Amino acid sequence: MHDYPLTYQHPKDIELRRLVGKPLFGLGRLVATPGALELLDAAHCHPARLLQRHQCGDWGELCPADKTANDQALLSGGRLLSLYRVDGIRLYVITEAVNDAMEQRDCTCILLPSEY
Repeated sequence: MHDYPLTYQHPKDIELRRLVGKPLFGLGRLVATPGALELLDAAHCHPARLLQRHQCGDWGELCPADKTANDQALLSGGRLLSLYRVDGIRLYVITEAVNDAMEQRDCTCILLPSEY
């Protein structure tokens, strides 16, 4: 079982979890596109490394406005996006918004920007 809320009440709760390296949200089902898997394999980069950063609120190389949007999404249950570079190539990690019917985030995908 997890110990993170579906959504957060206050930004300070997010920051406290981030400071101690605790996961902020559930990833749901994990999927990756063929291009992303090929890049990760060639770079000897395990996808868990990127997923852990994403789940702990390290949004990678996003601009400040997009990082703020992610923090707002943790409060509202919206979609989350991270951007990382693997061997100099950009990779997105996207976690879907909270599914109100299921009360969880259904899926996280790793993909190249060209596969978006």
